[in-house]
Amino acid sequence: MQHINVKIFAAGSADLGEAIPVFHRWIKDTLMPEMLIDVAEYRHVPAGPGVLLIGHEANYSLDEKDNRLGLLYNRKGAVEGTFQQRLAQAHKAALAACDRLEKEMNVKFDRKKLEVFINDRLLAPNNEDTWKAVEPELKKYFPNSTLKRVGEPRDLFRVEIAAA
Repeated sequence: MQHINVKIFAAGSADLGEAIPVFHRWIKDTLMPEMLIDVAEYRHVPAGPGVLLIGHEANYSLDEKDNRLGLLYNRKGAVEGTFQQRLAQAHKAALAACDRLEKEMNVKFDRKKLEVFINDRLLAPNNEDTWKAVEPELKKYFPNSTLKRVGEPRDLFRVEIAAA
């Protein structure tokens, strides 16, 4: 499975407007490993995508879906390797972005509260078969954590994780 996304929740609120110049500088100074292209802001959309840093292989955003602010790493391009390696790539990219944002903005992240989801409804529908395939992989990567599959069948496959 490809297109693994990780959202690490904020510990409190943030002024999303602060992210706009920060994300523009990330593009200008080539601060992330992906090719970054543009910044889009949707702060006016309630419980929406917030502020996006659009890249060729992946997007980063300060996302407010379900009124829960967090850093979302949305992997769009394929990544070589096993599921564990692809999960590790997405998780490390999200953590690195959180670290950078905490230094450059007035925002804090709770690295123990996150979501992992797969942005591919065809290959990873939000159903029991996908859960049976992915749950052991998540337990292996996040040992001693609480996992909870969330959403409806028409939603992306998504798991809330309370890390140990």
